[in-house]
Amino acid sequence: MTSQISQPDILCIGSALWDIIGRAPVPMQCGEDVGGRITRLPGGVALNIAMTLARFGLRPALLTAIGHDAEGDELIRAAVGLGIDCRHVCRTADLPTDRYMAIEGTNGLIAAVADAHSLEQAGARILAPMSDGPLGRASAPWTGPVALDGNLTGPLLAQIAQSPLFSAADLRIVPASPGKVARLLPLLAQPNATFYINLAEARILAQRPFTSAAEAAQGLLAQGARRVLVTDGARLVADGAAHDGAAPVLTHAPPPVPVARVTGAGDTFMAAHLVAERQGAARAEALERAVHAATRYVSGEIAP
Repeated sequence: MTSQISQPDILCIGSALWDIIGRAPVPMQCGEDVGGRITRLPGGVALNIAMTLARFGLRPALLTAIGHDAEGDELIRAAVGLGIDCRHVCRTADLPTDRYMAIEGTNGLIAAVADAHSLEQAGARILAPMSDGPLGRASAPWTGPVALDGNLTGPLLAQIAQSPLFSAADLRIVPASPGKVARLLPLLAQPNATFYINLAEARILAQRPFTSAAEAAQGLLAQGARRVLVTDGARLVADGAAHDGAAPVLTHAPPPVPVARVTGAGDTFMAAHLVAERQGAARAEALERAVHAATRYVSGEIAP
């Protein structure tokens, strides 16, 4: 394997693409046509998490598929410039670099389309560095944290749930969207998994009409989850932990702030929480720090 000095602190596995975001300075409804700003930024769940982790001083490595095209070259340069290890990225000559398009108003996300077809078609190829030596092998699997997102296909996520390559990892799982959360069901009861989901995703995953983040956390623990953190926009955030018999569910209220953006807020929450726990923060403090980081991101106080 490569030397310990050059090893990353965490693997971020999933989507890395260009975010094309249209933001309006007013509340919007579907079908409206208003003025605003359109930006293009490096994005994708795995890359968003990696960027935030790098800002916190960690050395994240990205496992994803990025096209061998001009957009892919530009995305790699941007990621490396932000402190992300891209040596293990699967570059696909036959597939274009993925993209995500969203429309946001001051009332939140209006609509979005994620084109992650290249990641889906690359499939298990993106995991090769975890099995051929650079980042581990079946007999000596990766033992650090892994941020895993639900943009991977259902069959690949089911394979990961059974794979010895992930058996010793600290799995931190993010669904990517309500439309993809059902793909994560095989991982729900993994003893080494922590889920970061919103209330809508929790309802789909459990097939129950939860009315709050705390209720969702409690319900998912009852269904076998070991650890789950549930967000609900500006309302209470919950941390459910099966191992804590004294306080299985903790909550924290985000402070009210003006909304400058929402895309990437959940990824910021997850990254901040992981860093806080790595620094030894207790559950309540880690939850508070994650909420604070996500709130600052949503308000525009910190850069995407």
